[in-house]
Order: sequence, then C-alpha cells, then structure tokens
Amino acid sequence: MNAPRILTAIPQRRYQFGEYTGTLLSDIESGDEAKYQYILALVREGESRPVFYVTAEKNPRSRQQEGIYRLRVITHGMDEEIGCSGAWADIDAFCAEAFTVAAKVLGLSDEQAVILS
Repeated sequence: MNAPRILTAIPQRRYQFGEYTGTLLSDIESGDEAKYQYILALVREGESRPVFYVTAEKNPRSRQQEGIYRLRVITHGMDEEIGCSGAWADIDAFCAEAFTVAAKVLGLSDEQAVILS
C-alpha cells in the first residue's frame, strides 16, 4: 500500500465507523510530494496500523480549474483519485465525502460515523 508518509500532523477528531476507528488529521507535513489538507485514516479493530486512507490533496496549478483539492482513496490494491472540488477545504464537507467513499469501498453502507472526540 502506498500510504501517506506522515511526518507530523494534528489529530482533529476520532470516529467509530463499524469495525474501524478513524482519525482525522490536519496541518500535515509529509515526506510525500502531495500537499495534504486532510487525511482520514481508518484502523480495523485489533490492528495497529491504518488499512484505509482518504486524503484531500492540493491540486497542482495546472489542475486547479478542476478544483483546488483532489480526493484520493488509498488501501491495499487501490490508489485512486475520486474527484476534485474546492469544497474539501471545509473539514465537515471533507468528512462527509470521506465517509461516503469509505462506506462504499469497505461495504459499510449501513454504518454511521460516530465522533468519539
């Protein structure tokens, strides 16, 4: 898995999402070329490392007419851009879309993300 290489980040919120615990990160410095606005990292119960990421990454100038940020999903066997939008600058808009995408990919359509802290 091509996981984000996070050097430092500030955890903003924690969630319970089915059998996963999610952490929403902001103010991210990474060893990647990507400029992350937010990262949602999901850890399956009983495991210690995230197995699923949704990221909001700043688009390069050449693509900013599509939207300032692109949404990307990273998990085992999948590293895919989902779309572009300026709306993902907003933390709540990002979370709503990230959990919608996670529910589809992980088959958790009956689950609701519950804020833990």
